[in-house]
Amino acid sequence: MGSGFEERRETYNVRVHGRVQGVGYRNSTIRRAHELGIGGWVQNLEDGTVQAVVQGSPDQVDRMLEFMRRGPPAARVTELESERSYAERRYDRFEQR
Repeated sequence: MGSGFEERRETYNVRVHGRVQGVGYRNSTIRRAHELGIGGWVQNLEDGTVQAVVQGSPDQVDRMLEFMRRGPPAARVTELESERSYAERRYDRFEQR
């Protein structure tokens, strides 16, 4: 089984800047992740940013990052940083921390 899902799984560490707290950003991110079948987590940080780990196929991750660049209607994303991670951990679901 050398060409299975595991080889196509990508993991990204994400940091979102802008008006992304108190506007439903985390909840909408969780909903979108569930729709896409993404694993990982999302949390607010004390500096006003949102941090997340997203894990899935390259297409799932691309679609998730595309959503996170916009967020829900009340959000104003000014910057999205994403960096590929080569973590061993597998996330089977997406949740809020």
